[in-house]
Amino acid sequence: MIQCARLAQEKKAAAIRALDVRENATFTDYFLLCSGTSDRQVTAVASHIEESLKRDGLRPMGVEGIREGRWVLIDYDDFVVHVFLDSVRDFYQFDRLWGSAPEIPIPEDR
Repeated sequence: MIQCARLAQEKKAAAIRALDVRENATFTDYFLLCSGTSDRQVTAVASHIEESLKRDGLRPMGVEGIREGRWVLIDYDDFVVHVFLDSVRDFYQFDRLWGSAPEIPIPEDR
C-alpha cells in the first residue's frame, strides 16, 4: 500500500490517503485514494502504479476506468487503488463515505 502511495507521488498525484477499511468492508482491507487534475494525469498515475507492481510480480484482479481517466479502480484483492479526477472525487464524496476508516500515515515524498 505504501509502495502504491509512493508511486502516486512520483506522478504528482494529490490528496493521497491510505485507509484501513477492514472494519467497514468485506471485499478488501485497504483503500488508496488519490487525485489528478486531468484525465491524462489520472491515467498516468494509474498506469504507473499498475506497471510498476506488475514488474514486482503483483498483477491486479481487475482494472476499471483506465480509458476514460475520470475514476480508475485497480483491484489487488487485499487493497484497492482509486485514482480520481478532482471533480469526480468531489462529486462522489468518497472521502466522506469512508471517513470513519482509520487513516494510515504515508511518508512524505522524498
